[in-house]
Amino acid sequence: MSINSNQNGKDRIRETAQDLLSKAGVKIDGPNPWDIKVKDGRFYRRVLSQGSIGLGESYMDGWWDCEKLDEFFFRVLDSHIDKNIKKNKSLLFAALAAKIFNMQPARKSFQIGKKHYDLGNDLFENMLDKRLVYSCAYWKDAATLDRAQENKLDLICKKLGLQPGMSLLDIGCGWGSLASYAAEKYQARVTGITVSTQQANYGKYICRDLPVEIKYTDYRNIEGKYDRVVSVGMIEHVGYKNYRSYMQIVHQCLKNDGLFLLQTIGSNTSVVSTDPWINKYIFPNGMLPSISQLGKAVEGLFVVEDWHNFGADYDRTLMAWYHNFTNNWRYLSLNYNQRFFRMWKYYLLSCAGSFRARRNQLWQVVFSKKGVPGGYISPR
Repeated sequence: MSINSNQNGKDRIRETAQDLLSKAGVKIDGPNPWDIKVKDGRFYRRVLSQGSIGLGESYMDGWWDCEKLDEFFFRVLDSHIDKNIKKNKSLLFAALAAKIFNMQPARKSFQIGKKHYDLGNDLFENMLDKRLVYSCAYWKDAATLDRAQENKLDLICKKLGLQPGMSLLDIGCGWGSLASYAAEKYQARVTGITVSTQQANYGKYICRDLPVEIKYTDYRNIEGKYDRVVSVGMIEHVGYKNYRSYMQIVHQCLKNDGLFLLQTIGSNTSVVSTDPWINKYIFPNGMLPSISQLGKAVEGLFVVEDWHNFGADYDRTLMAWYHNFTNNWRYLSLNYNQRFFRMWKYYLLSCAGSFRARRNQLWQVVFSKKGVPGGYISPR
């Protein structure tokens, strides 16, 4: 092959990439902050052949950059050009495997804790709010992340109608933020479960003087009956093959006159796997439920009392986390390397762009077993 023909091939690949990006208003080496700057010519073939994995890994490797990565992803996802990029055979096999096998069995339930939530409390202390709430904030009437997260915690307690002395089960309790808030502000007796050792130890410490018990266990091991059940940002790790059994477990442990609040990131379409890069580097074996999937899971078990979507608030939440992360990187860099910095930046800003494009949603859904007598009135 001649040098000229080789160069012509590279030029054609670059033109193909530019044609795709132009549909999103993005230019290669353009002047706008959402335009990408390509630093390694191998970038084009890698992305066009590997899709999401190639795009994310080449960013981690420093092959390309972008001043406003969140705006780049907003434009790409809003235009849906990501669906035109070829998927390689290994990614198609992963999607097929998710349809055939249960990718979230009990024996894998602690994997996400070790891979993600146990990365180090220093990371989350320097990124999140003062209570370490690692889920979408509620920005109504809030100017700061701390206030927006307290708004969300209080909204949950109000939607559940928590009263002093009530028993509350928190499935996926994180670092104990909701458990401690419900016990302090609403005098509830709380049992929280998590699959992260670091979260469990931290939660036990901050709740040591409160009527709160934090357990390091899987949701399949839940026992007892509770007045109220809540699950915030946890069902994303359950997997579609387990949604029905998950809801049956909640139904079994909820008292007949109780309420169950589920907060989850939601997908506009029913899927059986997650973005390949997110699956490999951030949330292994995770996936986002759709309205249809949740509906099938609760059919015959629960009455849907309220469905609240405030997905646009997750964009603002992720940007607040990103600014905290970058502003505190001088401390975090002592324990995390530059490749981790680029990986985490890519994670936070790509997710912000996705919510900005409304490709993902954020739902709070309130369920009862038999319907609230006289009807349920939800606070907002």
